[in-house]
Amino acid sequence: MPPLLHNHPERIAAAVEQRVVDLRATHAAVAVAYADCGTYGALDEVCARLGLPRLRGDTCYDAFAGAERMRRIYADEPGTYVLTDYLALSFDRSVIRELGLDRYPQLREEYFRHYRRVVWLAQHPVPRIRAAAERAAAYLRLPLEVVEVGEAGLERELELLVAACRG
Repeated sequence: MPPLLHNHPERIAAAVEQRVVDLRATHAAVAVAYADCGTYGALDEVCARLGLPRLRGDTCYDAFAGAERMRRIYADEPGTYVLTDYLALSFDRSVIRELGLDRYPQLREEYFRHYRRVVWLAQHPVPRIRAAAERAAAYLRLPLEVVEVGEAGLERELELLVAACRG
């Protein structure tokens, strides 16, 4: 699924449903590796109707860091903007261009005025991705905090998803 669907969560459920229909023509088992991601239950309705398991959690951040850790992050500072490695590396395209901030830079303040910090859920805390996370935080004019999560949480969630497929 295209990651930019996250910018249009109202489109996720229909896109996933179509992709599942396509995949079932050639695959015996299908699962949905998407959290709710802002669909407000629409994705769950599709998964229930099609008899499919999906990735647990309200957001993909739950898969990387764990739902409890994400609750603590937001409880510590509700105005937290979260980056994954992917979002840090694609920030210019996924955020700046997709939100039109390249054409209307004055909207940056409007879109991000309630945020107080950026938290990077670092799967791979290497210099190149750290620099990308720092550039994103600098663009937002917010301090950057790094939470090293690795890939263990995502791997665990994917293992559960695969096990659910096997029944």
